[in-house]
Amino acid sequence: MFLLQAPEVRDLDVFTTMPEHFRRRERSDWADANRGGTITDSFLEGPVFDDAGNLYVSDIPWGRVFRINPQGEWALVAEYDGEPNGLKFLKPGTLLITDYKNGLMQLDVATGAVTPYLQRRNSERFKGVNDLIFDAEGNLYFTDQGQSGLHDPSGRLYRLRPNGQLDLLLHNVPSPNGVALSPDGRVLYLAVTRGNCVWRVPLLPDGSVAKVGQFFTSYGPSGPDGLAVDGAGRLLVANPGLGYVWVLNHRAEPECVLRGPAGASTTNLAFGGEGHRVVYVTDSTHGHILHADLGTPGLQTGKAAGGYRK
Repeated sequence: MFLLQAPEVRDLDVFTTMPEHFRRRERSDWADANRGGTITDSFLEGPVFDDAGNLYVSDIPWGRVFRINPQGEWALVAEYDGEPNGLKFLKPGTLLITDYKNGLMQLDVATGAVTPYLQRRNSERFKGVNDLIFDAEGNLYFTDQGQSGLHDPSGRLYRLRPNGQLDLLLHNVPSPNGVALSPDGRVLYLAVTRGNCVWRVPLLPDGSVAKVGQFFTSYGPSGPDGLAVDGAGRLLVANPGLGYVWVLNHRAEPECVLRGPAGASTTNLAFGGEGHRVVYVTDSTHGHILHADLGTPGLQTGKAAGGYRK
């Protein structure tokens, strides 16, 4: 990569850390399969804010969802038999969850009740859903990653329309992960973790996709994960294998690199705080929530269109 100007490098600071009494220092099926059997006391993902400024995050191996208030205090919202990852608000008080084990699930944040939303497609289970985003029309885009990779490029990108129609947009992705939309909603960015890149997916007026291309190429042991877009149209890419968040301009050139602590696994991110200018990042290795004020507000994508999806 040739850059006319070196990117600014900034450190991510710790906003809050998972309290010790929530940490589970024991084996899990998820860690056996995905962390080489390493004892994993938590693995944070899916950050999203509610209208009151509370941050919700998922804990994949232990089937938990937490709420973190603006002061950084943690509360357990739900614990259930699942592997929750991405979170977005379906309507006030209800989170939609991409659950690797169960498909799409919904969570009543007041009661902690978790119920099915869409568990199967044509009676077939998903490979293992990962992340999700709503567009301005109420369409839900979500990734079905499973264990796909360069050895098995069969990961999928779906769109669920408000009328319940489920469209398979891509079926040849080596590990589809995070999703984000351009400010005009005409382009979807797709993190391709095992390909160590981000794809650019044009969304055409007839509902199809075409001329899908590779927008950004990273490097290292684990590629792009969670994505977000700011009000200037810059794409933020959480890169856990490097412990970075790339801040990319429209040419996919890094303008800024947000750097986590040594050994950090920067898995996902969301904008919140005053003026929605602060980016909050899950550090899954340490159970931290990191943050940095970018000075530019992020696009608000934490809830369904028109306020909320019905």
